[in-house]
Amino acid sequence: MSSRAQEKLAMRPMLPADIPLLAEIFRASVEQLTADDYSEAQQGAWASAVDDEEEFGARLAGELTLVATLGGAAVGFAALADNSKIDMLYVHPAAGGQGAAAMLCDALEKLATARGAKQLAVDASDSARGFFERRGYAAKTRNTVALGGEWLANTTMIKSLAAAAVKGRAS
Repeated sequence: MSSRAQEKLAMRPMLPADIPLLAEIFRASVEQLTADDYSEAQQGAWASAVDDEEEFGARLAGELTLVATLGGAAVGFAALADNSKIDMLYVHPAAGGQGAAAMLCDALEKLATARGAKQLAVDASDSARGFFERRGYAAKTRNTVALGGEWLANTTMIKSLAAAAVKGRAS
């Protein structure tokens, strides 16, 4: 392994030992990146979703969860639910703008396509909506979700996946 590779983004499957750090990435992302779109009370309710790390870990373990690393350290994660929905996509604010979210999203789109999915959905926060729009996701439904005594808005967005990957295969 070259010394240059240490600072390159990489990706791997989630390990059980990652759960506490992924919970911290989730909290930091919510608390530091969503202030323009959500109140402090809403951010607190949202961040509290990972207070029960055992439950959070079980949710991630029940889905296809990938971890983005930079220099070997976890900096983000994404989870694919039911091969049809990006359930979570979070990157630590300190690693923002380095391509981790795009790399994770690319991987989930490719995996879903390879598994026969025709489209991929995501309930994007107002803070993440622009990221998904730039990737070809279209807004379909505006949602209001009750969480920890607060109401949070998000948008269900859909992207049609390329059929090229499954062309020529018998169904």
